[in-house]
Amino acid sequence: MPFIRLSSLLTLFTLLLLAGCASKETTTLPEPSAQAGISMERALILSHAQQAIGTPYRFGGNTPEGLDCSGLVEMTYRAAGIRVPRTADDQFRALPQVDAPRPGDLLFFGEGAKATHVGIYGGNRQMIHAPGSGRAVVSVPLDIDYWNQRFLGAASPAP
Repeated sequence: MPFIRLSSLLTLFTLLLLAGCASKETTTLPEPSAQAGISMERALILSHAQQAIGTPYRFGGNTPEGLDCSGLVEMTYRAAGIRVPRTADDQFRALPQVDAPRPGDLLFFGEGAKATHVGIYGGNRQMIHAPGSGRAVVSVPLDIDYWNQRFLGAASPAP
């Protein structure tokens, strides 16, 4: 008889536990980040660009073994399923221009009307780019005269 009571108590306790789990209130998602609302393609572009930080510069490079500025763009956009021209100037001339860049957009720099450098806008006035020979992909602030004096425009090939 004590075995039956113990078994009944265990069954009741188990049912109470399960009922408690079933009635648990749902939790809300954490607050959205500063880049909330961007497309999946933009998220992929930014993720791959951030993963490329530290990759050595290689003229003509467009792989994780070495990148130049337009190769970084080509590689990260390709990872998001978007094809772009190979050189900075071809990208500048072919892609749709925008007045205000959003994270994942391209920023073009140069002398005169020719784009000689391109970077990926990371948001918060930061750009990810491959700066040149002997250096590696890096994220830099845009609030310096060098970039402001050479800025040609922005383009948005990503949805």
